[in-house]
Amino acid sequence: MAEYGQAQERSGYLAHDGLQPVEGREITLRCKDGVSLRGHVWSGCADPRCGTAIINAATGVRARYYHYFARFLAEHGFVVVTYDYRGIGRSRPDRLRGCGFRWCDWGEHDFMAALDFAEQIRGGGPVVVVGHSIGGFLPGFAANARRIDRMLTVGAQYAYWRDYAAHQRLHLLLKWHMVMPALTAFFGYFPGERLGWLEDLPAGVANEWSFRRSRMELSYPARERQAILNSFAAVTAPILAITAADDELATMAAVRRALGYYQHAPATEVVLSPADLGVDRLGHFDLFHARHASGFWLDALLWLRDGTNPWPDKAPR
Repeated sequence: MAEYGQAQERSGYLAHDGLQPVEGREITLRCKDGVSLRGHVWSGCADPRCGTAIINAATGVRARYYHYFARFLAEHGFVVVTYDYRGIGRSRPDRLRGCGFRWCDWGEHDFMAALDFAEQIRGGGPVVVVGHSIGGFLPGFAANARRIDRMLTVGAQYAYWRDYAAHQRLHLLLKWHMVMPALTAFFGYFPGERLGWLEDLPAGVANEWSFRRSRMELSYPARERQAILNSFAAVTAPILAITAADDELATMAAVRRALGYYQHAPATEVVLSPADLGVDRLGHFDLFHARHASGFWLDALLWLRDGTNPWPDKAPR
């Protein structure tokens, strides 16, 4: 753990009790296709060196899961935008059955609106993106993503089943690629909340996950594929791609499959083990838990503010 304490000292962000608590201000994001999203802006003592951060959630996870992390970033100088994708949480329509929302809509429209909003409120400094799971992949769909200055991704991948960890592959294949599409066909949406499997999902998102092919663009009509690839290729922001060594969903194979679409974005890969952070398990979700505020979160500020990798010795072997 000593190496991480040293990183905290280098960052200039030592944890202390004198920080003023920050509360989020409710906002509405207007997408260009007319859909409205609900979210929050978090702002403490804004530091122009930090700029504005957008937090993109994982599939089927409400933005509120990241509110502790958003508050932490705001307390350390960032203006932070959190929001629920269309069909999720506070952006869910009255009737989920029959709405045609897809993953690409979350990037092409929802993230694009969040980035436009972040640029409107920025008081100087960069615009950075923290993307968890699919949230680290969605920016490539947005026409304005070339304006991102830096990205931190955590377990970012797009759920191709052959990339799952070998010891969990059969279980995850049955859960997400057999049970999920069957229930989605029956209900007209995926009833994840009543099962305790994340949030309810629009049918388009659930089916896109269930039937994802090895090449992402093959999930879309042939006439759209080159434009999608060009959109990802237009992103030039440096990416620090974090994955947990025990993440059964975002293995290195999965992370690299996603990073491959960002052809012109320089990427640095980092693998963190539970032992590195003094815990028994990290998995796919734990790094956004508040228990990491004095460790992983502090170190991540080095990248988000300065573009410095705080884990140079944690590259995958």
